[in-house]
Amino acid sequence: MKLTSAVLLGLASLSSGAAVAASSPLLVIHGGAGVERKDFSPEEERAARAALTEALRKGHEALMAGKPAMDAVTAAITVLEDDPTFNAGRGAVFTHDGKNELDASLMDGATLRAGAVAGVHTVRNPILLARAVMEHSPHVMMVGEGAEMFATEQKIPLVDPSYFRTEKRWQQLQRALKEEASGQAHADLETAKHFGTVGAVALDTEGKLAAGTSTGGMTNKRYGRVGDSPIIGAGTYANTRCAVSGTGWGEFYIRLAVAHEICARMQYLGESPAQAGEEVIGKRIPELGGDGGAIVLSADGRASTPFNTEGMYRGWIGADGVPHIAIFDSEKLKMPGD
Repeated sequence: MKLTSAVLLGLASLSSGAAVAASSPLLVIHGGAGVERKDFSPEEERAARAALTEALRKGHEALMAGKPAMDAVTAAITVLEDDPTFNAGRGAVFTHDGKNELDASLMDGATLRAGAVAGVHTVRNPILLARAVMEHSPHVMMVGEGAEMFATEQKIPLVDPSYFRTEKRWQQLQRALKEEASGQAHADLETAKHFGTVGAVALDTEGKLAAGTSTGGMTNKRYGRVGDSPIIGAGTYANTRCAVSGTGWGEFYIRLAVAHEICARMQYLGESPAQAGEEVIGKRIPELGGDGGAIVLSADGRASTPFNTEGMYRGWIGADGVPHIAIFDSEKLKMPGD
């Protein structure tokens, strides 16, 4: 079959576009929705921005070295887990019994492989254990003591539970217990209960996607409660077209399978990350009575950070290595594809 010059030019253009996309890595992160300015000191704001910047730079290093999206997601989340600013890893909130209980999940969009852990107490970086579950076991999720036994087998770093304790989180629990005992509900505390969580989504030099999420759960939670963060399709999801990590009131994210729902709208309805994010985070979650946010990334390099609270720690970095960061809803963060 003879190809016309127009067809050849079109094919060349498509090939060139694919090459550009494949050589333009992108990382988007969040450190949790539900941030309120009135409870946020200048020192805390500086610490948060510094940690977000460091997480973006670590993930960017991996992407620019030609490593897979999974490596960038893991690198960024590890930084956030190690920083006490966020409700994940070292800054995790306390359960009703005064313990720190950690959850995390990870998903590779190219293969649909996934790993998750829930209810661990001594794993320094739960995201690393979630990755080990994905790569070195036939399972997707492990919980509690079994997950920690697996961590020992895989030589994942463990710490004494006291490592996770921060005074700020301890005082949040004390307030919650006091108000619970008095039968009073405080709106600010109710908000604080449901938020935190960190996450990352990445597009690598081969055009492949990955997503990950890590959390300390809900302040004053009990009965072995598990939220959306370690549940594939609820708090984390990635395929060949999109990657999502959520942050918010987990029960609602589970009921709506939020991460998968956003990706499904993009895949089957042709919606952009901004459109799908707004429909699910901006409309459907609030309609049920929940709130929160998410980060959304498409395989063609478009991204969005929808949320319906006063603020959400968020940021992105592209091939040029310049971090873009915002916290409050008043900050207009221009996203790739806008």
